[in-house]
Amino acid sequence: MKRRKLGRSGPTVSSIGLGCMSMSEFYGPASETEAIATIHRAIELGVDFLDTADVYGVGKNEELVGKAIKGRRDRIVLATKFGIVRKPDGSFIGVSGKPDYVKSSCEASLRRLGIDVIDLYYQHRVDPKTPIEDTVGAMAELVAEGKVRYLGLSEAAPETIDRAAKVHPIAALQSEYSLFTREHEAQVLPTVRELGIGFVAYSPLGRGFLTGSIKKDEDLAANDWRRGVPRFGAEHFARNVALVEEVETLAKEKGCTPAQLALAWVLAQGDDIVPIPGTKRRNYLEENVGALEVTLSKDDLARIEALALAEKVSGARYPDLSMANVNR
Repeated sequence: MKRRKLGRSGPTVSSIGLGCMSMSEFYGPASETEAIATIHRAIELGVDFLDTADVYGVGKNEELVGKAIKGRRDRIVLATKFGIVRKPDGSFIGVSGKPDYVKSSCEASLRRLGIDVIDLYYQHRVDPKTPIEDTVGAMAELVAEGKVRYLGLSEAAPETIDRAAKVHPIAALQSEYSLFTREHEAQVLPTVRELGIGFVAYSPLGRGFLTGSIKKDEDLAANDWRRGVPRFGAEHFARNVALVEEVETLAKEKGCTPAQLALAWVLAQGDDIVPIPGTKRRNYLEENVGALEVTLSKDDLARIEALALAEKVSGARYPDLSMANVNR
């Protein structure tokens, strides 16, 4: 397994990680047995960077991951997050970065995961009502107490990242990045690179679009969260599917799958970027890991660039409420 270091101060992890969110919620039905088998297979393949959050399944995902890693803790780098607040029934309350909330969230995550220390602890979304200095200050205290090893932010704006890094070293910024979403290239990526912060790319497969497996509305389960995402809406869906067909053509020429081409592109954007494609099935995990064997030449990258997919993609990447919580 190829490996990459997250920034100047962060851990070294597998070049591709595993996002565990879909194992518990959002992307249709899932089997806990298959999900745990997928995590075990990831570890066998050398994928040691697992990503979860307290909000996924309202704590259920952390419990699942904790069950899966029991007896394997020393073989993984485990990341989880706090900051998005939901009621037990799953309804959204808001975002919190208050110091006392940071501390209580950490304790709850440690308990659900069944571990003594979190390797990488992210603020999932920035709380505009709490100074970032206060939030990161509380996170830094968790490091001093030995409950957290490294700190991270998610979907934070450049100014916020800079302020946070003055309080305590930030190992990684996690934000959406793919052939369909490249907005962070303008300011965020230059900022984290200047500060020596690694970049963790979530949804590197465009929430499944770039796999080529989503062709029609019926390909999404009735309870799939993506049905409420603008890019998957009726007025945008067909246009985005057509864009993926161009990726499929290039992938066929390269002898790989569209998903592998999309992941290889993210990997080619810099050794400081680690994509964490999410899946709940072993076959897709193995396909994703296969992207590490796909080499894109300068000509390949130029052809992909010429497609200008991010400029042509139709619809926002989140509903309005969620979009209000990113890049701040």
